[in-house]
Amino acid sequence: MKTLFIERTMARKIGVALAGAATLMTAGMLMEGTASAVGIADTKHNLGSPAGTGATATFTPTAGSGELCVFCHTPHGSDTSASVPLWNRVLAAPTTYTTYNSLGTTSLDGATAQVGSVSLACLSCHDGTTAMNVMINQPGSGGYNPAGAAWAGTWSGTGQTLGVLGSATSITRIGQDLRNDHPIGIQYGGGMPAGGAYTTADIAAGALKDTDFKGVKYASLNGNNVWWVDANANAARDKNDMMLYTRTGATSVNKDGSAGPVLTGDQAFVECASCHDPHTSAQPTFLRMSNAGSALCLACHTK
Repeated sequence: MKTLFIERTMARKIGVALAGAATLMTAGMLMEGTASAVGIADTKHNLGSPAGTGATATFTPTAGSGELCVFCHTPHGSDTSASVPLWNRVLAAPTTYTTYNSLGTTSLDGATAQVGSVSLACLSCHDGTTAMNVMINQPGSGGYNPAGAAWAGTWSGTGQTLGVLGSATSITRIGQDLRNDHPIGIQYGGGMPAGGAYTTADIAAGALKDTDFKGVKYASLNGNNVWWVDANANAARDKNDMMLYTRTGATSVNKDGSAGPVLTGDQAFVECASCHDPHTSAQPTFLRMSNAGSALCLACHTK
């Protein structure tokens, strides 16, 4: 009887343990599903086959698998002129774009650089001039071409024509005339009052040329300065903050569109990825945070 009691007790304990393990496994699967739901695989930026949730364009290659990251990144042979990791597309010349500053608006009081940095990478698809399957290093052997070449396959879905993003009336096709878009390549807050580089002392004092902007935060990362606008009151920089990008050595642009002086010092600029994170669908249109009540706008602008 004692032996039978011990066996039953052990069986009950094992059953509870297994049930607990199953519960944890299920929770883990649910958590994993939740995490993946906001990852790039389930966004419109998944152009492979099968495409991500809500994708309007799908590419089915004639050979090889339907890759996901390859439309933007490659582990080898990337374009080193791009300031984004291992970029797999050929970038357009910055001078092919008409920038916001050419409108001559009086509210623009910071230096504007020629289109570059991470924004130039975004525009390599969104300017609507090159098909999205034109890349430097295609999957498999023998698909490398530094000048870029089309990966053989078929495009389907709306929002593209033969792989060129968007129709002429689509808002996702930003084009090369950027006058009707939020300015990019522009000094945040008009830059520092003296027109020089940002410094930690300036940051502590909240000094910006344009006081209609909130202050920025600064940190040194691997010997490089990084800048951001704290959008969620976290001590450290995270993906939900408004990112700013350094453009030291960039050629600035005057309001009449002519080339301005070369920028010196450590300059923090607003770029496409300041507001958008291309790898998550947590918010509509890849925004870094919810814009309910214009919260994203007001993270930078004091209006």
